[in-house]
Amino acid sequence: MPSPAPSWYTLWTAPHRFRGNRRGSAAVEFALVAPIFFALLFAIIETALVFFSGQVLETITQNSARVVLTGQAQSGSVTVCAVGGVATPCTQATFKSYVCSQVPALFDCNSLYVEVTSFSSFSAVTLPTHLDAACNFDTNMNYSAGSAGDIVVVRLFYQWPLFVTGLGYNIGCGSTSKKLLVATAAFKNEPY
Repeated sequence: MPSPAPSWYTLWTAPHRFRGNRRGSAAVEFALVAPIFFALLFAIIETALVFFSGQVLETITQNSARVVLTGQAQSGSVTVCAVGGVATPCTQATFKSYVCSQVPALFDCNSLYVEVTSFSSFSAVTLPTHLDAACNFDTNMNYSAGSAGDIVVVRLFYQWPLFVTGLGYNIGCGSTSKKLLVATAAFKNEPY
């Protein structure tokens, strides 16, 4: 029976054997790289989702603004603004319900804000930002669809929730975990 190697020999060769052993190196390398990889992957997905949602909101704004552009909202000929089956001119609440009828499941209609403002000329257009210095959102919205030949600006606001902000990636305003999406349509009403 051979005698066991002295303990000093084992302690001397252990670091050399450890350095030469490559089993498990892929797992260790993945453990070092995985958090950064997944954080970057989720940030890319969230950014793409915010851009996609902004485009969907722009499309909804353009489609909804057409009702104001053609005078259907002002004259009450659009059936969505009808109250109790009677055609009446749109109010802010009925116009918002019309907009919400076009909103896909991507948005929560309770968090959607609609502003319709009319002006006498394009040079008179002034729009509030609805955000203060601390990134608080002002929900006071106007509704004035104007008359024939007026300049009208239709804006939709939606506070999109962000999830990757805890990883140091924040595309929202300040320290909030929401990104304000704004879609705008500016036009001159048709002579209806």
